[in-house]
Amino acid sequence: MDPDSRLAPVFKAYDIRGTVPDQLDERIVHSIGHAFAEFVRNEDGASRVLIGRDMRESGLSLSEAFTAGVQRAGLGVVDAGLVSTDLMYFSSGALALPGAMLTASHNPASYNGIKLCRSGARPIGRNTGLQQIRRRAEEASRNPASSRQEVDAGKVEHVDLLAEFARHVHSFVDVDSLRPLRVIADTANGMGGIVAPAVLGGLGLDLEILYGELDGSFPNHPADPIQPENLVDLRERVRQTGADVGLAFDGDADRVFLVDEKTEPLSGSVTTAIVAAEMLQQHPGETILYNLVCSKAVPEVIAERGGTAVRTRVGHSFIKELMATTGAIFGGEHSGHYYFRENYRADSGIIAAIIVLSVMSKAGLPLSELRMPFERYCASGEINTEVGDADVVLAGVHDTYARLGAKIDHLDGLSVDMGQWWFNLRPSNTEPLLRLNLEARDAPSCRERVSWVLALVRDLDRRKESDDAAR
Repeated sequence: MDPDSRLAPVFKAYDIRGTVPDQLDERIVHSIGHAFAEFVRNEDGASRVLIGRDMRESGLSLSEAFTAGVQRAGLGVVDAGLVSTDLMYFSSGALALPGAMLTASHNPASYNGIKLCRSGARPIGRNTGLQQIRRRAEEASRNPASSRQEVDAGKVEHVDLLAEFARHVHSFVDVDSLRPLRVIADTANGMGGIVAPAVLGGLGLDLEILYGELDGSFPNHPADPIQPENLVDLRERVRQTGADVGLAFDGDADRVFLVDEKTEPLSGSVTTAIVAAEMLQQHPGETILYNLVCSKAVPEVIAERGGTAVRTRVGHSFIKELMATTGAIFGGEHSGHYYFRENYRADSGIIAAIIVLSVMSKAGLPLSELRMPFERYCASGEINTEVGDADVVLAGVHDTYARLGAKIDHLDGLSVDMGQWWFNLRPSNTEPLLRLNLEARDAPSCRERVSWVLALVRDLDRRKESDDAAR
């Protein structure tokens, strides 16, 4: 297969990701490294690039290939080695360097990928540089000689900012006020195995790390904590030990999900609301962002505590850009990403986790009670439906609910608000799927409304197939 034909599937909306070696291999990653180096040199005058990687088995060879591509462009490399993605973002901010993180986050072991940022952890997404990088990488793939100019290869330096990152995370709370909570952190053999002990150790917490050994084959369970089946071991360990809280990190440890002492998981919306309330306690009147699949409880909590709530599209590049323009102090996503202005507007699971531990310590309440004021509605979770033509189905759903007098917007896909219940329906960036998130006042209403919307989606999809067949 010609290398340039392999780039379209791996360049996503916010990052680069694919299976190794059939979609991503050393040659492709070398071209991407070269293209990224040229982009940041041309856009920002960069002379060095920060590179980190997670524990995946393909990480070292792909990191070396990316490094060679950067050097071939004449830029130096600052090698951060094995790091979490939020540690890479922090390092990009602290060192004022563009960064690349070799990771596939929560994806299975056969995947790898690259998350990119400009200096200061500024985002790079489809509309903020990723397409330019792809085009340059395609050119380098088609014309290898163009990426092998005789230039002085940049040198490689090595950095370790883990201890500095731990101190940075501690700055978000009063560490002296932390109670000796019993904390179980399931790091799923991912990068949390390095970061969680460094940040949470030595604070008087009774900390236990579950699956802390770095192993990119994920021998215990997938590193995707948004899936309930991947919380089974953590919930059982919390039950066995009588722990106060469980923390579940994804593979590159930039996301976290929480489990209370009764082993019940908290949604990303509930965690967003808890952290938002605490940030407003510390910084009254600030702006806080939330994405449009978060619970309605999130903007309610922000308003009740005197903050300004701003609704955003899904995705880190959109949120980081809006944080920059609004000056927002915090932003949260239902998917477990939490963004902090004082963290270079980048997301960090461990910062969100330590803030919740601080809130628990100050309140003196178990998490099962602490969470109650922030859980006001019943959510469906994300439900995926395969469709033949997402645009046609979305248009049909829009027309149906417009006739019913719903409040409708198209900030990201289709959002429909019927007052007592609402939903968002948006197409996947990479698959022929529509993603439904619906929220209602109670569980029976939620189930009923989900059935309504899914039946409509399937009916519209069948009609489209019948029309196509009749032509």
